[in-house]
Amino acid sequence: MSAWIHQLTSPSKKDDAIVHLQADAFLVSHDKDKMQAGMETLDGIIDTVSAVHDLGPLIGLLKSQGVLVLLGIPNKPLEIPASLLLSSRKVVGGSAIGGIAETQEMIDFAANNKITADVEIIPMEYVNTAMERLAKGDVKFRFVIDIANTLKAT
Repeated sequence: MSAWIHQLTSPSKKDDAIVHLQADAFLVSHDKDKMQAGMETLDGIIDTVSAVHDLGPLIGLLKSQGVLVLLGIPNKPLEIPASLLLSSRKVVGGSAIGGIAETQEMIDFAANNKITADVEIIPMEYVNTAMERLAKGDVKFRFVIDIANTLKAT
């Protein structure tokens, strides 16, 4: 598997992008000069942000015929500037989850290529707090609910 990985991040998460996630390069999303320098350089972007955010800068980073895949589900609709898509045949798509076969294929691919995920495991009792943290953007990676320990026999 070969890919050049750019991590788009906030200033507070820059060190994780470089060290922990082993990104080949990074862009701090709030650095207008660096974002401008990165315009039309990426073939694809996987956007996992669950908060409302401006898609214009992300679409601008895509090359002609580039694809932006949305995986996060904000609590309000996102605006997509059509002019940025039409001028260079860029595509915005998304998926909440694949079917069983697609999910298994993704898990097999990740296992075969030693790709893992960084998650924060939480108990069921923490779900409301986790939702509040999601709304504030106070999440480093993804939450995973510890179902096995939640469903203990009584």
